[in-house]
Amino acid sequence: MITLTPTLDKTSGQPLYLQLYAYIRDEIEAGAIPAGDKLPAILALSAHLKVSKNTVETAYQQLVAEGYAESRSRSGLYALPVEEPPHAPPSGKRKHPQGRRGTAAPPFSPSPDASGIAFDFRYGDVEMERFPMGAWRRCLLEALNDSNQRRVLDYGHPQGEEELRSEIAGYLYQSRGIPCTASQIVLCAGTQHSVSMMCQLIPLRGMRVALEDPGYNGVRTSLYGHGCELVHVPLDADGIQVDRLYDTDASAVYITPSHQFPLGMVLPIQRRNKLLQWANERNGLIIEDDYDSEFRYVGQPIPALKAMDHNDRVIYMGTLSKSFLPAARLSYIVLPEPIARSVREKLVLYSQPVSPLIQQAMLRFMREGFFGRHVRKMRRLYQLKHRALLAALQRHMGARIEIIGQKAGLHLLIDVKAGIPSAGLIDLASKVGIRVYSPAVQWSTPSQCPPSYIMLGFGGLNEYTIDEAVGRLAGAWFKDYDEVN
Repeated sequence: MITLTPTLDKTSGQPLYLQLYAYIRDEIEAGAIPAGDKLPAILALSAHLKVSKNTVETAYQQLVAEGYAESRSRSGLYALPVEEPPHAPPSGKRKHPQGRRGTAAPPFSPSPDASGIAFDFRYGDVEMERFPMGAWRRCLLEALNDSNQRRVLDYGHPQGEEELRSEIAGYLYQSRGIPCTASQIVLCAGTQHSVSMMCQLIPLRGMRVALEDPGYNGVRTSLYGHGCELVHVPLDADGIQVDRLYDTDASAVYITPSHQFPLGMVLPIQRRNKLLQWANERNGLIIEDDYDSEFRYVGQPIPALKAMDHNDRVIYMGTLSKSFLPAARLSYIVLPEPIARSVREKLVLYSQPVSPLIQQAMLRFMREGFFGRHVRKMRRLYQLKHRALLAALQRHMGARIEIIGQKAGLHLLIDVKAGIPSAGLIDLASKVGIRVYSPAVQWSTPSQCPPSYIMLGFGGLNEYTIDEAVGRLAGAWFKDYDEVN
C-alpha cells in the first residue's frame, strides 16, 4: 500500500529526487515512518507519484547514503532508527538520557582529567563509546585463527592484501562513484605515510607541488621533508583559486575538495572541472585527499574528483581513521592505472606497513557488513553532534561569533568577536575546564590566520554535553554572558 504522498513541485529549481528525499527523510525523523517499516517499491512509487523510476531510485540512494534507510537483499528498502537530537534539559532538572537496553548515557558534566579539562574540542578525536568492539574483536580472533596463519603472521603483500583491496575498491565505487581495481590500490599507514609513499614511488621528490593555503599542515610537512618545492595557492569562498594555480609552474597540486581543511568549503562542480582542465593542459597530477567524505550534512554529495577523472590525472587518498579507528593506521592510495603499473616493481623494495592481522580482520569486518553499518551509524551520530553544536553556538553566542565551514566533517571554525586573540581565548577556555585550539598552524604563514579564529572538533564529544561546554565557553569569553542568561 502506498503511504507516501509528498507535494512535488516540478516547476521548482530543486530537482524532484531531492524534494522526494527530503520529504521521506523528514517523515523518518518525525517518526511518521517508523524504524523497520518497508518503503514502497521503486516502480510502485514512481507510478503513484507520476515521476521517473530514476527520480525515486536516486532519492532512495541518498537515503541509504545518509543512513536513513537500508537495502535488504531481495526484500526492499527499510527505514532505520534515527536518534533524537539532543536537547539540554532546563538547569536544575537535568536527567541522564537512557541509551539502548536501558543503559545510562554519559553524564552531563564529565569528570575533569588530571589537567582539569572536562571537555576537549580536539580535531581528530572520534566517537569511541559506540564502536562495535564485540564485532571487531571477533574479526580479529577469526583472523588470528585463520587456517593459513602465515598470511597474518608474515610481512604481507607490499601493496596490501588483495582481497581487502578489492573490498575497498567496491566500497569506493558504491560510496564515492570511483571505478578502480585492487591493482590500483596501495595500503598505507595514515595520511602522512600515504604522502611519503607517493613522494618515493612516483616520485614527487624535487617537484614543485602546489597546496591550498591554508591547508593540512601534516601533508605540508611530509612534502617538505621529502624535498618537494612547495607553492602555496590562496583560497576564496569556493576553495582553491585555480586561476592562481595556472600562474604557477607546479607539476602537482594537493587538495581537499570535498571538505577543505581547515576552512570547510566544498569545491563546486564548475571549479572541479576547471581543476581537471588544468591537469590535462599542464600534464599535471592532482592529489585528492578525501579524508572525511562520509560525513556531509548540508546539500547533496558531490562526486569525488577521481570519479570525474577520465584522463588518469587524479591520485585519490582515503583513510579509515575518521570512519573506523585511528589506531588501525589504515589508509590507502588509488593510483591511475599507468602510474600503478610503473610503481609495482618499486613496491617490492618496501615492506607493507599495515599489519596483515589488521588487514585480515578488516576484510572480515567489511565483508560481513559491520563496516557499512558502522559508517551509517556514525553518520547519523555525527550529524546529531553537528546539530547540537550549531544549536548550542547559536543559543549561547549568537551574533558574537561567525561560524565557518559547517557543511561537512568533524570540525568547524568560529570567528569569536570578543576582541581577544586566540591565545587569550584558549587560556580563558582552559580556566573553565575546556580545551580549544587555534588553526593557525594550517596557514603557510601562521600570522596570516585571523587571530580570533578557533577550531572546534566535535567527533569525540558526547552529544548531550555539547550544550554545557559551549555555555561554559560563552561565560568565559563574554563578560556580560551571565547577566544576559
